Amino acid sequence: MIKSMTGFGRSETESGEQRFTVEMKSVNHRYLDISIRVPRKLNFLETAAKSYLKQKIQRGKVDVFIGYEDLSQRSASIKYNREAAGEYLHYLRQMAEEFGLEQDVRTSVLSRYPEVFTMEEQSADEDTLWEGMKAALDQAAKQFVGSRIREGEQLEKDICEKLDGMRKLVLQIEERAPQILAEYRRRIEEKAAELLENAQIEESRLAAEMVLFADKICTDEEIVRLKSHIQSMQDTLGQMEEGVGRKLDFIAQEMNREANTILSKSNDLETSNLGIQLKTEIEKVREQIQNVE
Repeated sequence: MIKSMTGFGRSETESGEQRFTVEMKSVNHRYLDISIRVPRKLNFLETAAKSYLKQKIQRGKVDVFIGYEDLSQRSASIKYNREAAGEYLHYLRQMAEEFGLEQDVRTSVLSRYPEVFTMEEQSADEDTLWEGMKAALDQAAKQFVGSRIREGEQLEKDICEKLDGMRKLVLQIEERAPQILAEYRRRIEEKAAELLENAQIEESRLAAEMVLFADKICTDEEIVRLKSHIQSMQDTLGQMEEGVGRKLDFIAQEMNREANTILSKSNDLETSNLGIQLKTEIEKVREQIQNVE
């Protein structure tokens, strides 16, 4: 079972006097990169939230948006700053004495000066806030992972179909090899007959030439390794382990290397065409694998 790196999840939870909303979305990335946006008053929980999500996600660029609403009636309270009021009053009296002004300071006027009265938000207990946020994160993450699994199933189906096509191409290349040798032997015999005026070419010399040619175009090792890589990729797709994307990408690179070697050895048009088709299918598989977690 594989997972896609593209996913989306959303949740909204309400508990007691708090409401949390969480939205998660992700795109492809070589490693795990989690970016979290939280209200300023909850900045102290950002690290904990990121650590919690790392337990559930292995790869991808993940953007997380967390919203918070305090439903209590104690969202803010007024605080009186006696020290600030005293300093304002002291300097106002000093100004009155220095400039001969009437001392007409009223409470209503003094209360309007900065920092005399302030509004202070009443925050909930940190543990309570974290439990509420974690519950919302958990629900969003389940939906997020579920969407990755569903898309991963489609990816796996598509990759397996392409692997079946690649296996057929490899078998065609394998079946073509004896035909290439037979055609080469026929051409040599025809050329020899033309040059030697129908004289028979020595069988030993012909056999030696065929051995040299067969060794030059031999792709047996590449075909065996390609079959093994195709099977290995299919087996890996069925594994339950996390983070198989990197392993699949490595196998695809090895497949591409073997296909390149087959093309470099080929002096046969049909084999070259089969090799090009094979490389095209491998590249399609590699593109799909880039979406795998």
